[in-house]
Amino acid sequence: MNKPSRPIGRPLRDLLGKVVGDAFTRQGFASAELVTRWREIAGVEIAAVSEPIKIQWPRASPSLPAPASAGSGWGQPAGTLVLRVEGPAAIEIQHLTQVICERVNRFLGWRAIERIALRQAPLRRTAPRSRRKPDAAAAARLAASLPEIADDELRQAVARLGAAVKAR
Repeated sequence: MNKPSRPIGRPLRDLLGKVVGDAFTRQGFASAELVTRWREIAGVEIAAVSEPIKIQWPRASPSLPAPASAGSGWGQPAGTLVLRVEGPAAIEIQHLTQVICERVNRFLGWRAIERIALRQAPLRRTAPRSRRKPDAAAAARLAASLPEIADDELRQAVARLGAAVKAR
């Protein structure tokens, strides 16, 4: 009797994709890529001192037609990208708002952003993980157990790699 196989596990992206997507949608982002690829979109210098918080879309009034110049050309008026900026860099980012708008619109493929609003606050960056140095004694023991590697530098490198993997 053959039973249909039941999936053992589901990928994490399948489980969290909808939750994360809903969170980004509440902040006005059509996709999470504007946040996750901010460094590529804005450039390294701008991304080092800023991060997108949300996009504020104007409320469309059904009785008043949107002006032709104030929209994306697709019938939806352009929004405002709200950026979190570190205090000292805010004036520089303010001078680069047109450049940022152009880069974001080019990435999205349509004129989605018309303005940029700045919020001065510290950036929410994750602390870099501290790297543990591999134990020299463990690396030496591993190097001694690798006599089949003739090149001494290669043997030492493989031993350091093995010690680092074991340390984690």
